[in-house]
Amino acid sequence: MDGSDQLNLSGMTVGMVRQLVLGMSDQEQRQIIPLLRTDPRLGVQRLADSLGQKWAKAAAQEERQRSLRQHEDNLRKRGYACVAGLDEAGRGPLAGPVVAGAVVLPPYYYLPGLDDSKRLTPDQRDELFARLTAETDWAVAVMGVTQIEVHNIQWATHQAMRQALLRLRSVPDYVLVDGFPIPKLHLPQEGVIKGDQRCNCIAAASIVAKVVRDRLMVEYDGVYPQYGFARHKGYATAEHIARIRAHGLCPLHRRSFCQALLERAVDGQVG
Repeated sequence: MDGSDQLNLSGMTVGMVRQLVLGMSDQEQRQIIPLLRTDPRLGVQRLADSLGQKWAKAAAQEERQRSLRQHEDNLRKRGYACVAGLDEAGRGPLAGPVVAGAVVLPPYYYLPGLDDSKRLTPDQRDELFARLTAETDWAVAVMGVTQIEVHNIQWATHQAMRQALLRLRSVPDYVLVDGFPIPKLHLPQEGVIKGDQRCNCIAAASIVAKVVRDRLMVEYDGVYPQYGFARHKGYATAEHIARIRAHGLCPLHRRSFCQALLERAVDGQVG
């Protein structure tokens, strides 16, 4: 804040200093921290520490976002104006669909907290999902258990990814895929290992896919409440395995995935 070094904090109570700081802009709060640190009062020192931690965290987030955006920014410098990120959720569970998410972010898009969906809490994912679905071009596609069983999980995953791209409002001129490139995709593309941790648009796609799939599994929990799908989302947790042993399989289960589990159960090796 211009002239912050001229403030006379000694003539103000700690409460007055706190109210002053709360009314400041972000830039002013950053600028007043050195002045606060010169005040010997414990309450003001704690306020300075709190502000310092707040803006250090914000700076780290901004740097993280710049790092995540670098891949897309480099592609735009090469002339690719519309870059889509692709990721999936539900490749490995014993039950439920696989869901692909596709997201095109606006240039230089900044969303604090955006990261790989696996690094976020459910509440954080929901909050980011609300922002992403309101502010970006996004789409999802779902491949159910029948497609997974008739073909295989890799085919179903790739098919969901291709469909998600087709459902975007815009037509991407470059695609960044988490992991490996997609066969028979007639667009320039690049597979990025751990892409949901390295590229903004893939991280966004991972969140969209994860939230949509989790909400589907909560709905399925109402149809098959005996399995606890709302909690484990179809993954091979101890609870899920115990429920399969108790109730058998339902139409939502991927029988090819569960076969080895069932064979071990017959042999007395499960549990």
